[in-house]
Amino acid sequence: MSLPKSVRIVEMGPRDGLQNEARAVPTEVKLELIHRLADAGLPGVEATAFVSPKWVPQMADSSAVMRGLKRKPGVDYPVLVPNMQGMRAALDAGAREVAVFGAASEAFSKKNINCTIAESLERFRPVTEEARANDVRVRGYVSCVVGCPYEGFIEPDAVARVAKALYEMGCYEVSLGDTIGVGTPAKVQRMLEAVAREVPMNKLAVHLHDTYGQALANIYAAMEMGISVMDSSVAGLGGCPYAKGASGNVSTEDVLYMLEGLGISTGVSLEKVFEAGQFICKELGKTPGSKVAQAMAAKKAA
Repeated sequence: MSLPKSVRIVEMGPRDGLQNEARAVPTEVKLELIHRLADAGLPGVEATAFVSPKWVPQMADSSAVMRGLKRKPGVDYPVLVPNMQGMRAALDAGAREVAVFGAASEAFSKKNINCTIAESLERFRPVTEEARANDVRVRGYVSCVVGCPYEGFIEPDAVARVAKALYEMGCYEVSLGDTIGVGTPAKVQRMLEAVAREVPMNKLAVHLHDTYGQALANIYAAMEMGISVMDSSVAGLGGCPYAKGASGNVSTEDVLYMLEGLGISTGVSLEKVFEAGQFICKELGKTPGSKVAQAMAAKKAA
């Protein structure tokens, strides 16, 4: 199959990228990062998560983040919600798009959201109903679509069952996450073949972590299958609190560089994303995980 002519990138940095940081990131820094990313042309910037601050302290200021947003026309600012309590808080804070997150692994589901896969889906049902009643869009995530830190290899049919349930529940799009970054192109394509039998390919996205350095190759393989939506994180920030050793989502800079080289349109400025990455990495006191960002910084310093 030929590659897509254009791709939509959903930026994960402010939520998935920051949720694992041990030191509290000030609300104003998070807002500056979100605004910089929106100004770079990214059509979707996941802003925060309405989860228990006991489990994810970094997201304790979710309401303040949403209320401080200067919304850019044409940009979506989805927020993660695990249950009705989170949904109500998100609505109160003015969220217009939410995301629910399940898993294809029973063990990971229990560790991540403290319930079985079946229980998680039942928990999401009232959330999607409440969203429809308030004209709020719902995006779905499936974690561990290739492998799990507790169960190992995950069967593609298990991923397909969860993706189908989320889609039938009303998720306009289902993002398939290689949470621990163990996927390879062949594994990703086999998984997508199974999921596409249950959910239309144009309703799917990929969310690929780069633990083993395979994320870009896996994105290319996904595009060969017809995927044209992908999640990424500025400067490669992130990781998962329930998957030790997993690196962050594939870096937005690296994805943009590859897509530009392929002649695939994104509408996103690589230079502005690079600057946003430099900004947040300086605030966090770390080096960008993006190879492209490192190369661009070295070139500018020369």
